Amino acid sequence: MMDNSILRVVARFIIPYILLVGLYVQFHGEYMPGGGFQAGIVFAAGWILYVLIYGLDRGLEVIPLEVMYRLCAGGALLYAFTGLVGVLLGGKYLEFAVFFESRHAAHQTGIIIVEFGVGLTVATVAMLLFTMFTRRRAEWDEALEQEDVDPEVDGDEEAPS
Repeated sequence: MMDNSILRVVARFIIPYILLVGLYVQFHGEYMPGGGFQAGIVFAAGWILYVLIYGLDRGLEVIPLEVMYRLCAGGALLYAFTGLVGVLLGGKYLEFAVFFESRHAAHQTGIIIVEFGVGLTVATVAMLLFTMFTRRRAEWDEALEQEDVDPEVDGDEEAPS
């Protein structure tokens, strides 16, 4: 796919829209179907499309592995920290009412922060899984190329009678 100029042009046009849909799903998840998990998968799909068109090396130039690991941990920590803030302010874990005077504003703010943490973690985990499977496939292909097996020496020959 990396040599197909039509796919490159289409991908260059469509990837920003995929990421925009991911943002829409992320920030409208508390009102409509969607949220962090769905937005994370949409974001990961945009990056995976980029990798399929331009190659894993270029994809890792855009978002290096180290950054993926940090974002993955950061999303999970953001979720956990948001819950702990509620406890530190005198409420229960993930109780957002203690954040602001307005219960509605506190709930919206808390949900947006938690869903952002979920989206960040889901996106980076999906990207990491894709990266690991892609690298494994490359290693497997390389091992098969190096292996020169002669089919007549495999022991499938009939024994003389």
